[in-house]
Amino acid sequence: MYSVATLRIDELTAEERAVYATLKPGCLPQHVAIIMDGNGRWAGRRSLKRFLGHQQGAESVQLVTETASRIGLPWLTLYAFSLENNLRRPRAEVNFLMRLLKSYLESNLQRMMDNNVRMKYIGRTHDLPAEVQEKMRWAEEATAGNTGTTLTLALNYGGRSELVDAFRRLATEMKQKHQSAEQITEEDIHRHLYTAHMPDPDLLIRTSGEMRISNFLPWQIAYTEIFVTERLWPDFRGIHLLEAIADYQQRERRYGGLGEDCGDA
Repeated sequence: MYSVATLRIDELTAEERAVYATLKPGCLPQHVAIIMDGNGRWAGRRSLKRFLGHQQGAESVQLVTETASRIGLPWLTLYAFSLENNLRRPRAEVNFLMRLLKSYLESNLQRMMDNNVRMKYIGRTHDLPAEVQEKMRWAEEATAGNTGTTLTLALNYGGRSELVDAFRRLATEMKQKHQSAEQITEEDIHRHLYTAHMPDPDLLIRTSGEMRISNFLPWQIAYTEIFVTERLWPDFRGIHLLEAIADYQQRERRYGGLGEDCGDA
């Protein structure tokens, strides 16, 4: 948890501060994950090319990340590019998304540094173009010493493929240790997930109004609270993140038990 000294509430907009004032700071989620949906529809409704929707969506990424860093959100994970996107979208669109990712990392690195944001990635990133992987490593290494929000981009990610990869690594480990299948625990599987280094999401936000998780973190969101908004991702801003957190704080998290109350902040 961030110390009070590292919070930058004064950098929020007046509208954001008004929403933040309604929150219990001691009950903020530790990890928020977002399915960023609606770039194409945003462009279509304005009779624009799809790539302009993706460009505007990239700006939303940065604005939401900066708000997250100002309120001391430890973990923010964004579903940026799915395995299915890579396989099923037109190659021209995929190539544009790869160029956009490189451009985003290049143009926003200083803003990441200024906001104390650390970059991480999950997914089958080894299958991305070599020049994209190089730029990803560059941004990750440059921000490795930052101690604020960890921004994780899910790239070439699929929840089922993550589980397959985890089971493969676990099977190799078990073979080396001469262990039987009866000895497998949930913790063994967790250790081999892409997300083993982070807590499971407390809150999952989906934009564009779709009521599905789209193969995003299926293992990790077993007890995650879900917030769906009709707002398309290019129109999503930091204030909407705060509004989702406000809704989250009205929930009673049960985990199969009698409920959890974080008390008054």
